[in-house]
Amino acid sequence: MSDDSGPDESAAVEDTDVLDSLFTTIEQRKRDLPEGSYTTSLFTHEKGENAVLEKLGEESTELVLAAKDDDDAELLSESADFVYHLLVLLAMKDLDVDDLRDELEARF
Repeated sequence: MSDDSGPDESAAVEDTDVLDSLFTTIEQRKRDLPEGSYTTSLFTHEKGENAVLEKLGEESTELVLAAKDDDDAELLSESADFVYHLLVLLAMKDLDVDDLRDELEARF
């Protein structure tokens, strides 16, 4: 993921806006398909939806193992990887963070 950040994206983001900012970047990669971007590769035939689904499975397993091992740093790292790939999948399915928020709100 780190190879996707550009100079204009390095500014600090408000904590409450980080998911929105990340999703905006993912949507920009989906639209513009900049060469050399890992996110771009997920939206092209180079990797595609199957790769995203595989990464979600991999990251969820790593997340569970980090939690089991009480490794907070690894738990946070794997959680971030999982959320990133989840947001990519939502973008692939033409869903967005607001759709996710709506679903979570509906569960209250």
